[in-house]
Amino acid sequence: MGVIDRLPVRFQRAESGVLAVVTAVAFVELGYSWWWLLALFLVFDLSMVGYASNPRLGAWTYNLVHSYVAPAALGVGAIVAGARWAAFLSLVWAFHIAVDRLLGYGLKFQDRFTHTHLGEISGGQRN
Repeated sequence: MGVIDRLPVRFQRAESGVLAVVTAVAFVELGYSWWWLLALFLVFDLSMVGYASNPRLGAWTYNLVHSYVAPAALGVGAIVAGARWAAFLSLVWAFHIAVDRLLGYGLKFQDRFTHTHLGEISGGQRN
């Protein structure tokens, strides 16, 4: 794939990097300890458990947890209700998704784990 073909993916990964930084700054500005972002980082990857059954179920469970819809809704709920726990969870969750996408772990297609909307994940090399 040529440079021109990869341009949208590069933009998506760059904006994910910006979102990771903005989320981390908001997290600290709200008074949470930054190390929680690292301590809870892999919790969201438990969504890969669906792959133990088959790639179709794995893609669904992974994509449900790795979409911004739920953490965004939780964040709105945190603002409306003034719930600090919801803000905490929303920001940790969004940070995880942003870092994953920055590293090239995109939303999954149903054929295999390595086939993502950001390209193929192979041998430690991300597209």
